[in-house]
Amino acid sequence: MGIQIREVQFSQGISEFINFPHDLYQDDPFYVPEIYIGQKDMMNPEKYPFHLYGNAKYYLASRDGKTVGRIAAISNPNYNEHHNCKVGFFGFMDFIEDQEVVHELLEQAKAFARENGNEFLMGPTNFTTNETAGTLVEGFEESPKLMMTYNKPYYGRMLEAEGLNKEMDLYAYMIYTKNASEKSLRLAEAVESRLASRGITIRSIKLKDMDEEARKIQKIYNQAWQKNWGFVPFTDAEFEYLKNDLKMLVDPAFTYIAEKDGEAIGFGITLPNINEILIKNKRGRLFPFGIFRLLLGKKSCKTVRVLALGVLEEYRKAGIEAIFFARNIRESKKRNLLGGEASWILESNSAMRAAAERLNGEKYKTYRLYKMSL
Repeated sequence: MGIQIREVQFSQGISEFINFPHDLYQDDPFYVPEIYIGQKDMMNPEKYPFHLYGNAKYYLASRDGKTVGRIAAISNPNYNEHHNCKVGFFGFMDFIEDQEVVHELLEQAKAFARENGNEFLMGPTNFTTNETAGTLVEGFEESPKLMMTYNKPYYGRMLEAEGLNKEMDLYAYMIYTKNASEKSLRLAEAVESRLASRGITIRSIKLKDMDEEARKIQKIYNQAWQKNWGFVPFTDAEFEYLKNDLKMLVDPAFTYIAEKDGEAIGFGITLPNINEILIKNKRGRLFPFGIFRLLLGKKSCKTVRVLALGVLEEYRKAGIEAIFFARNIRESKKRNLLGGEASWILESNSAMRAAAERLNGEKYKTYRLYKMSL
């Protein structure tokens, strides 16, 4: 029999959609299950802020009664308005190694994109470029870090066979504590002292003032990243959701705000790589014991992920980013951590790539966003 495609609704079938990757990757030692309740909340139109302005449809592919693939067809009007373009998106895409399955799934995403007046299809993004994005095309030898994607090596090849072309590569750099450049660390200390004489200081985030700190970070992010490829500003509701989702992971020793005469001009957020814990959580279920494993185990993580750095454009060549990296490394040395991943960094972002490489960071994973004309 051929491939059957059916649309699933949040109210019926969404659990099967969420759970399919657990079956696909059940024998893969590098697969980290997404937290089930987190995925379900994302797809809940009454909970997740994306649905206040965007729309998505979810499809499952089956053959002989067995699920063999999934895809979300996504409409993101905020992206199109910001970039003055007509792009539809696809995401949450997983499939067995079968070209017919890939073709039929993408046909659903293309049809949805055309229905919404779009001229291009791009992805994968889950749901936006501010969330997990990209198909892993290099670096399959170990598990992904926190909030990074993972897939089988055949994904890229099969997407390209359907006419999708590379739009942008996203790099992940691993900076191992033992290999970090001591010269760069010393230079960063000297730069930090020089900046202090100009009224530029760097401090740890204040957990007791988390709401106000988050507002400062959101403002900087939306200004500092606005010229980056693929950027879309966070809405207030989206940033509030992200803050509440991640605040239990924030460690002041790894999260910084740069200020000029008391005004925030930059930030750096580094989080424990809780994927070291979640990889043990079968099918992404936190209950009854997974939540305790997560809360108690986050301090034992041996790696971290540099989630985001942002510095206002007029201060970008002052060395603030290098200081953020150096502080991370010094704290990692103090805690005997293996190191941290800086991700993702656009292939076109030469400044951030250079900052990671000066510290002997290794580009060890590449994620790819694809695009095609409709």
